[in-house]
Amino acid sequence: MDNTLLLAIFSGIAILLVLILKFKFQAFIALLIASISVGILAGMPPDEIITTVQAGMGSTLGFVAVVVGLGAMFGAILEYSGGAEAVAGFLLSKTKNKGASWALMVTGFFIAIPVFFDVAFIILVPLIYSLQRKTKKSLLLYGIPLLAGLAITHAFIPPTPGPVAVADILKADLGWVILFGFIVGIPTAIISGPLFGKYIAQKIHIDAPEEILAHPTATEELPSVGMIIGIIGLPIVLIVFNTLLNSPLAEGFVSYEVAAWMKMIGHPFVALILANLLAWYLLGIRKSVAKETLLKITTKSLAPAGIIILLTGAGGVFKQMLINTGAGDMMANYFSDMGLSTLLFAFIVAALVRILQGSATVAMITAAGVTAPLLLASVGPMEKALIVIAIAAGASILSHVNDSGFWLVSKYLGLSEKQTFRSWTVMTTILAVTGFTTVWVLSLFIT
Repeated sequence: MDNTLLLAIFSGIAILLVLILKFKFQAFIALLIASISVGILAGMPPDEIITTVQAGMGSTLGFVAVVVGLGAMFGAILEYSGGAEAVAGFLLSKTKNKGASWALMVTGFFIAIPVFFDVAFIILVPLIYSLQRKTKKSLLLYGIPLLAGLAITHAFIPPTPGPVAVADILKADLGWVILFGFIVGIPTAIISGPLFGKYIAQKIHIDAPEEILAHPTATEELPSVGMIIGIIGLPIVLIVFNTLLNSPLAEGFVSYEVAAWMKMIGHPFVALILANLLAWYLLGIRKSVAKETLLKITTKSLAPAGIIILLTGAGGVFKQMLINTGAGDMMANYFSDMGLSTLLFAFIVAALVRILQGSATVAMITAAGVTAPLLLASVGPMEKALIVIAIAAGASILSHVNDSGFWLVSKYLGLSEKQTFRSWTVMTTILAVTGFTTVWVLSLFIT
């Protein structure tokens, strides 16, 4: 094994972590500095380092910028319309108090597809306050299932930014990622959500805080549940149909013309444009929301999306640097000789970066950048999709004090640091381990 390349890889990761943890650099510039450092330490010519940075950034942003931007605008309109409250209220009315924790898990699972994790949680937290006041049971009985549903979808299922970014860096098909995200996400949500929530609620009793956050209460103000589910489901269905109709599974069943048109309509770009148009009209224009208001909402949503887009581009640079220096091929051969699967390697790298620096997005992008050069030509679309989910699982593990999500949960649920560790931190660890175990089981049938 080439010691120079090995030193370059580990030095690059060390520089990334030191810049983020000690010097508090923004992860975007930290990733770029770490990437350039790998090139210098590996002995790459200076002009080639710059062209590698350009190539890595350009090849990544062409896809991610469009998908994340469209997804952010789509989610902003749904958030403004009160769609999250509508879905949650409908499910709670059907399940009554007995099935409330399951209803909240399902709500979180679907709402986090278009809406960012922290925004969705803040929107829905008044519902769990209300339930706790009615039942007098621990707030964790309702909070943990909601958080599990939100966290799993946010990490596992496109078009949320994390899995979109990882899928693009690994060149994985989004349709397969969505399918496997749902397959892995359902048992993971059940175990880390209602089942763990019931257990921890018996150990820690938390009452809802006194103050009530302002939120819409009149049913007539909220959009219909069927409309919300239809709008959220449209891009997912189109993307999955595109994958299935253009895969070997559909050979002989559909004509070339149908498959070709589906390839366009079911591409994430077109699918999300259609979803945006529907949301703009049905949740905006038809409800007499001013066009200027819709413009302001969608424009504002692009600010957080921009950070994710740039981060993903920098992750693409890191990947490209490992490929161009030959470090990727070296690691692939090394881990192959060790008998360590790419699936496990991807999970471990994501978990380590997550634990060390806190951000799940940075962990996912870094792990994708390190893992992408290991993928051989023989790795099929389904195996790549499973690696995306494995990285997402690793990047969800052991949320603690260096993660903003830890403090968000602590603040809104009224938990002490110790209680947050016993509930939220344990939940994210159960989520990660269950998710990876399910991925590993699926890989036995696919590879």
